[in-house]
Amino acid sequence: MPANAIPTVDLDTWRTDPAAVAAQVDTALQRAGFLLVTGHGVDAELRAGVRAAARRFFALPAEVKQRYAVRIGGRGWLAPGVEANGLVEGTETPPDLKESFAAGPDTPTGDTAVDAVWFPPNVWPAEVPELRAVVTRYTGAMRRVADELLELCAGALDLPAGTLTSLATNPTWTFNINRYPPLTEVGEPAQGQYRIGPHTDFGTVTVLDREPGAGGLQVFVTAADDPDALTVNIGDLLALPLPRCARSTLRERAVIPDRSLRSLTGPGCGGARGGTGCCRRRPRTRTRS
Repeated sequence: MPANAIPTVDLDTWRTDPAAVAAQVDTALQRAGFLLVTGHGVDAELRAGVRAAARRFFALPAEVKQRYAVRIGGRGWLAPGVEANGLVEGTETPPDLKESFAAGPDTPTGDTAVDAVWFPPNVWPAEVPELRAVVTRYTGAMRRVADELLELCAGALDLPAGTLTSLATNPTWTFNINRYPPLTEVGEPAQGQYRIGPHTDFGTVTVLDREPGAGGLQVFVTAADDPDALTVNIGDLLALPLPRCARSTLRERAVIPDRSLRSLTGPGCGGARGGTGCCRRRPRTRTRS
């Protein structure tokens, strides 16, 4: 395997024999900060159901979706042209070529000030009532995967079991459904314009369920299109305190698809803060006018 290749780790193997994958995971954490994960147990029909409901939401007229519009970092609809992720790295870039729908956990702490920032209420579209139920089931399944990934990383880094999951007892993850429109809809991209511009993630782990198609996630090399695999990105918060863990990797949506694609990002988690567990990422970009 090339030094910069993104390895595939089977969680079924890890559950029965953690030592069998420890060295592979350790190397990936040091070199790239990315993994492809199979054996995760998230049902394919559930993943397809989220995409089907999201497709119906994104097909609504803009004036209807506007009822659920939020600012960056909020829960609801982020319209096309709102985000430019490259700005967080100090690079002036055109807006990202996407629209998104964001949700998060409904587990407030009871502290009004904390909950206003980290646990705002979710916004669910009345026009697509099935979206709430299917996203709730999906994020529950993915939260279990995220906990296993933290244990996987802890073991690979020779940390005691529970070291990382104990910091994520009430995680404030964000779940994003990103729609990347095709060239026929957006036209030719501007210079330096991507579906999502180059950036790192602020949290511990980001779990991405990509939809195979033209273009894709790029990190040193292009990640393979395995329809069953989840893509795991190590975030800044996990990398900073662990010397053997790679710095969260710059990633980008480098090629605009020739058809509409939807990726499901999260839920992962951010990190410990004030006893609330993991913190949702702060808004990373500013609104473009």
